[in-house]
Amino acid sequence: MALLETPLRIGIMGAGAIGCYLGGCLAAAGSDVIFVGRERLKRELESSGLTVSGLNGERARTVPKEKLVFATDLSALADRDVVLVCVKSAQSEEAAEQLMPVLGPRTIVVSMQNGVRNAKVLRAGLPGIAVQGGIVGFNVVSKENGNFRQATTGPLVIEASGDPRVAQLGALLASTGLEVEVPGDIKPLQWSKLVMNLNNAVSALTDQPTKVLLFGDGYRKTLAAIVEEAVAVLHASRTPTTRLGPLPIRLFPFILRLPAPLLRVVASAQVKVDPEARSSMWEDLARGRKTEVDYLNGEIVLLAEKAGMKAPLNARIVDLVHAVEAAGKGSPKLSADQLWSALTA
Repeated sequence: MALLETPLRIGIMGAGAIGCYLGGCLAAAGSDVIFVGRERLKRELESSGLTVSGLNGERARTVPKEKLVFATDLSALADRDVVLVCVKSAQSEEAAEQLMPVLGPRTIVVSMQNGVRNAKVLRAGLPGIAVQGGIVGFNVVSKENGNFRQATTGPLVIEASGDPRVAQLGALLASTGLEVEVPGDIKPLQWSKLVMNLNNAVSALTDQPTKVLLFGDGYRKTLAAIVEEAVAVLHASRTPTTRLGPLPIRLFPFILRLPAPLLRVVASAQVKVDPEARSSMWEDLARGRKTEVDYLNGEIVLLAEKAGMKAPLNARIVDLVHAVEAAGKGSPKLSADQLWSALTA
């Protein structure tokens, strides 16, 4: 599809790991990008510039500090054609309230957030402004000196629109080397991504990287049980899912219970994982921030209640994460046995 003649002016609201990575890919390729985020990160990037790289450090590209436009005030987004919202799910309502007096009616907002509700929340708070759902199907790790590295494989998904600027945005992102999909119905993909994100809380509670969770027998036992419960709830509630990668979600519990050597072969077809890949929820606990557990495992609990069911393992995960949030001491670093006991006691 041919791009429009007018270049897109792109804004990033919530320039954390995901926002800096997506915006960095676009800015390094020559797009007009303004980042809006915290003062701490502004100082870091204005000192070092912004570098983004793919899995294993591939396709490293840098936005020099002289060309980086980073603001802390949302008014900087007033002239943007497209704004990618990359804040945490709990901040969606506040984000809409802050954006409403800033954005013009022709601005397109894309929710690049975890969970299934954010686009709906943004639409409610931004009447008259087009809001598209989105999915970031990969993990990003934040390194020192403005370095952001993709730590797992996965697609970037943007809900299709009749506005050609949405297709233009997808084409721009694809031109940077990202795998991009622009489907008409994004909801089944969002639920599939949510199931894949159920490991986030396990990582946060154990202080373990994704590879250890997937291939360590003890942690994998817990992860398989949590995912199996979620898949059962989705099936019983007739909530549609679809493939986000080569393998359907319904097979994940079986796959996670395969012997480790066989699992490595099968898992490599679904996702490639950097040894340093960790969940954003782990980082939230480390920084004393509120997590997104209510929008991940908590969504499974709510869906179960609506279907007249229980989801005790995911409910217990939610309670454990909230208790750790309240303590404010970061990850409790639970062993595999400690986590299993905490979930099943």
